[in-house]
Amino acid sequence: MPLKAELHCHIEGAAAPDLVIRQAQKYGKDTSPYIQNGSFVWHDFTSFLAAYDFSADLFRTEEDYARLADHYLTSLARDGAIYSEVFTSPDHATKAGLSPKAYTDALGEGMLRAKAKTGIEGRMIVTGVRHVGVESIERAARFAARCGHPLVAGFGVAGDERMGDMEDYVRAFEIAREAGLGITIHAGELTGWETVAAALDHIRPSRIGHGVRAIENPDLVRRIADEGVVLECCPGSNIALKVFDSFADHPFPALRAAGCKVTLNSDDPPYFWTSLKREYDIAAQHFAMNEKALASVTRTAIEAAFVDRKTKATLLARLNGATR
Repeated sequence: MPLKAELHCHIEGAAAPDLVIRQAQKYGKDTSPYIQNGSFVWHDFTSFLAAYDFSADLFRTEEDYARLADHYLTSLARDGAIYSEVFTSPDHATKAGLSPKAYTDALGEGMLRAKAKTGIEGRMIVTGVRHVGVESIERAARFAARCGHPLVAGFGVAGDERMGDMEDYVRAFEIAREAGLGITIHAGELTGWETVAAALDHIRPSRIGHGVRAIENPDLVRRIADEGVVLECCPGSNIALKVFDSFADHPFPALRAAGCKVTLNSDDPPYFWTSLKREYDIAAQHFAMNEKALASVTRTAIEAAFVDRKTKATLLARLNGATR
């Protein structure tokens, strides 16, 4: 089994159905509109967000969040992952009645529990949400810059790409950049290549969440390759959300062949009936990638990870030891 690393996963979206059902029982909520036969149910992006928000609302206390991070990272480690970055959302914390600090500390505690059991290294990327608005995104950036939590390593913007413009977020990203945080932004998923170009022009990220619609513009693909921007690709999610019709249509192999740095990620795994292990299996089955090619994808992810040099060197040594 190849060693794996993940850069793109929303922690609230990583809650497995069985964990969500347990949380619903705890808070007296009915899961039947959103979970049937042990699986999440939705039919378009709007209903996906509704299911997501319902489940996220069932994580309310510090212990709930610690359990969520521990549960997810432990499951990743079981599948051979040695590194995990998760997107966290101060907006969810506030909605749950927790301060962003209490929420972040709780997730960090869960990561440390998983590391103690399995050795997996974890980090957090604080994210603002496009459909919540610019003010909340800047508030999230200020929190990320000032919180001082040792596992907060980056800042990003996620949410509905159809809302807002990239230039609206420049100030938030400057706040994060000045604090030394890694920079990533969702673009080129539900909207076309233009959002990827706008992200590169205005935000100057080292990584782009998704970015796969860049394939629509060959000049942009060349620019991504030339600038060494890393794409956090999520094939299973893209097919579930009908960004592409089938894995045969997915641009992952074409982007890779064009010299773009690509990684494999699960996004919101149970909602898209996937896992990080399945993403690697998809790459093997549909993109004709052998173990050596998959190991190179893991290497790309670790090299692009928002961690200090010493941690990165340790992770690369683990990977090198496994691939000899």
